Amino acid sequence: MSGALEIAAVGMQAQQRSLDTIANNISNINTPTFKRSELRFSELVGSGSADAEAFPADLARRDAAAGVEWRAWPVVDRQGPIEPTGNARDLAIDGLGFIELMGPAGRILLWRGGSLRVLEDGTLATSGGYALKAGINLPAEATGFRIDRDGKVYASLPEPQGETQIGQINLVKTADFAQLERLDGGVFALAEDGALTEAGPGEEGLGSLVQASLERSNVDLNTEMVSLLISQRAYAANAQVVRAADELYGIANGLRR
Repeated sequence: MSGALEIAAVGMQAQQRSLDTIANNISNINTPTFKRSELRFSELVGSGSADAEAFPADLARRDAAAGVEWRAWPVVDRQGPIEPTGNARDLAIDGLGFIELMGPAGRILLWRGGSLRVLEDGTLATSGGYALKAGINLPAEATGFRIDRDGKVYASLPEPQGETQIGQINLVKTADFAQLERLDGGVFALAEDGALTEAGPGEEGLGSLVQASLERSNVDLNTEMVSLLISQRAYAANAQVVRAADELYGIANGLRR
């Protein structure tokens, strides 16, 4: 019966983590570029029972369940709606792909778009201060900039120069989203052994860039509410196991008297 309590406790902990993940998704439903997370479970199997020799060969339990492992996976391959903002410093990716950023200590950071800012030296960066790896620098005399869907960046300069191309923003993609770690500000970190494929926007299945727009969260409230009900019922079922085991303990104690 102690095994029943342990199994129920593991199940309740897993469903509690599921509820936490769903709550985080719902709370970020209006956060630009936010990608919902899905909690995935896998069974942890023990190496074998310590008392296996006490059982006949045909009844020995060679593998024993050791618990449940869970991990929240960001669903980054699901597009959120693109919403025009009218702000030239907003940038969205319509389709698959990331913009590569210059992270601290040479770390590879990936960005799904958001609000841009111009650093003191003219470098284009995210609102969090991470410079684009493309190294786009606006001249001091520039009055604005424009980004085409194919990633070409133009600066608006005084006459006679006019609009001049100053750089190119490419996109990257990874074949394994499990290698991504979610950071703050819509930024993802790539695992050290992760591999990226780089190409121009609109090439090799990658999306296009949309200036003066933001990608909204890909959280669907209906989906989250259904998942919430399923997790609540699974939690309640595990709680019933605890109650049943407690009643059996009470009966067993009564028999001993």
